[in-house]
Amino acid sequence: MNPFDFHLPTSIKIGVGHFNKTAEYLAEQKVGKRVFIVTDPGIEQIGLLDKLENSLQGHGFTTYRFTKVQPNPRDYDCVTGGKEANDFHADCIIALGGGSVIDAAKAIAILQVLGGTPQDYAGRNQVPQAVTPLIAIPTTAGTGAEVTRSSVITDSTKKIKLTIKDVKIAPLLAIIDPELTYNLPAPLTASTGMDALVHAIEAYTCKLSNPIADGLAIQAMKFIYPNLRTAFNDGQHSKAREQLMIGSTIAGMAFSHADVASVHCMAEAIGGLYDTPHGIANSMFLPYVLEFNAQADPLKHATIARTIGIATESQSNEEATAALVAEMKKLATDLEIPSFSSLPNVNPGDFDYLADSSFHNGSTPSNARTITKNDYLNLFQSAWEVSVLKND
Repeated sequence: MNPFDFHLPTSIKIGVGHFNKTAEYLAEQKVGKRVFIVTDPGIEQIGLLDKLENSLQGHGFTTYRFTKVQPNPRDYDCVTGGKEANDFHADCIIALGGGSVIDAAKAIAILQVLGGTPQDYAGRNQVPQAVTPLIAIPTTAGTGAEVTRSSVITDSTKKIKLTIKDVKIAPLLAIIDPELTYNLPAPLTASTGMDALVHAIEAYTCKLSNPIADGLAIQAMKFIYPNLRTAFNDGQHSKAREQLMIGSTIAGMAFSHADVASVHCMAEAIGGLYDTPHGIANSMFLPYVLEFNAQADPLKHATIARTIGIATESQSNEEATAALVAEMKKLATDLEIPSFSSLPNVNPGDFDYLADSSFHNGSTPSNARTITKNDYLNLFQSAWEVSVLKND
């Protein structure tokens, strides 16, 4: 076993109705009264932002809203947010939204204190001092960003995604209220749920896995997989929503203390170039990477299949892994995840660039099986060719 560290600096509060107690929970943290709220236009439109602001103001907090976060958050919006948070003299930041909002808020927390751009802090442990305290309130069951030490931001010039990894940007507090996901549209339920499942799978199989992260990853799979189709088909199914939300958070803890791997490397490559939603991209490439990786650790890949109940102990590891690959393809179909070739603007002429971008992703060395640029190219081509045949 390789040596490892495990440190979870985030206090977690989970429960239906907890969103309504945000002001109370924030007061307990004693981080000041000037609250900079980061969210997106969708959250503002459905009234959640007004509800949060009214509650905070009623408890003596002064608030400022920043609603410029886009899916796959852009570096320039984070810079703007950092300047506005600085001008507001924010004591703390609340991120209300999905993974893009929470990732943007982490970058804004850095830039308020230290200035510059997200690029200045990309990589591992490049944040030199404490940043503005962050409270995360996730509205999707997907990224687990509310408990991670990572922020993924799109470099708008290079059209690649950069990752800031530093324990200093982990939220101080995560308020997890499954009720916030009850009205989540089915396509968003599918994409974010698949993202969470991939987090658990890659945390468990990657080279940086460890016994604690493994336990979390396995538990996350048990929460996510049996409930994903149910939540997709019935958004008001409270138990499925609760299980997905808890599973997503546990998966976030798992990969934050291990890593993701080549599925994410490929997803981030097409997300940077084509602005593809992250969960959709992960779902597209998962079966192909599983098939590629299985020979590196047959037992772990088979264990995933047995954990989620699609293979038995009596089946060989090879049979169990084949069942896993087939089920991940079927799951994507059942969740109406679009195929690779159906995405707008995807051009096979870009595959060499995408392979290169994937190969240079910081998580490539963590992949279960050593992977080359040419391997990535073959994976992109395989995913494309299968989806073309399927669409025909």
